[in-house]
Amino acid sequence: MEKINVLSKEVGFYTYNEEDYICLTDIAKYKDPERSDLIIQNWMRNRNTIEFLGIWERINNRHFKPLEFEGFRKQAGLNSFVLTPKQWIERTSAIGIITRSGRKGGTYAHKDIAFEFASWISVEFKLYLIKEFQRLKAEESERKAIGWDIKRNLAKINYRIHTDAIKKHLIPAKISRNEENLIYATEADILNLALFGLTAKEWHEANPSLEGNMRDYADVTQLICLSNLENLNAHFIKEGLGKLQRLEKLNIIAIGQMVILTRKNERVTRCNQLKYKP
Repeated sequence: MEKINVLSKEVGFYTYNEEDYICLTDIAKYKDPERSDLIIQNWMRNRNTIEFLGIWERINNRHFKPLEFEGFRKQAGLNSFVLTPKQWIERTSAIGIITRSGRKGGTYAHKDIAFEFASWISVEFKLYLIKEFQRLKAEESERKAIGWDIKRNLAKINYRIHTDAIKKHLIPAKISRNEENLIYATEADILNLALFGLTAKEWHEANPSLEGNMRDYADVTQLICLSNLENLNAHFIKEGLGKLQRLEKLNIIAIGQMVILTRKNERVTRCNQLKYKP
C-alpha cells in the first residue's frame, strides 16, 4: 500500500496482478469526508458510469457477465436504482473494482476507472491526481531501472571467477554432467547458507508460490555482499579449504559486510547465523 498527496488529501493505491488500483474511498473524501461510501454509490447509479464500467470489463475481463450488466444498464438512472460496489462485483464478476476490509480497507478501482471517478468528483482533483500518480510511477520506474542495472552487472562481476575456480579445483577430469552440476549447486548453496542462512531447496520449500530463486528477491546490499562472497569463495577454494571451513569464514564475512552496508543492526538478521550442522 502506498499513498500520494493530492490537493492536501491522501489517496492510497496498491498493485494487484501487476495493475495499479487507486482508492475511490479516499477520492470521495475530497467531496465529503463523512459520506464517501454514499458518494461512490451515487456515482454508480449513473447510466454513463454503468456504460463505462461495462465497456472496461468487456475489454479487460473475459469472465465478465454481460447479461447481469445489461440488467444494471436498463435500471441505471431510475430513482429506485441502487448499486453498491459489492453488488456490482458479485453479480458481474467484475475485476475493475475491488472492495477491501480492515484497517486499510475501502473501495479501490483500476486506475482507468479511478481517474473517471475523480473526474466526476472534480476535474481539478482528477488532473492533480493524474499528475501526482504519473510522477510517482516515473520515479518508481527509474528506481527499478537503476536497480535492475545494478543487479545485472553485479551478477556478472564475480560469477565467472567463482565458476572457474570450481571447475579448476573441485571438478575431477572424468565426471558426468549430473555430478558436475551437483558440485556447482553445492558451492552455490555454500554462498546461500553464508548470506541467507538456508539452501536453495529450503528457500523453495518455504516459498512455494514464488518463482525464480532467493537471489531474485535479494536487495542491492545483499547482492553486493553476494558478489564479494563469490570472489572470496573462489580464493578459499584455490587455497584448498574444505566446505565447512569456507562456510564458517564466509558467514562471518557476510555478517560483517551487511553491518557495514546497511548501517542498521536490525537488518543483520538477513544474514542469519548458520543453522547448518555437519
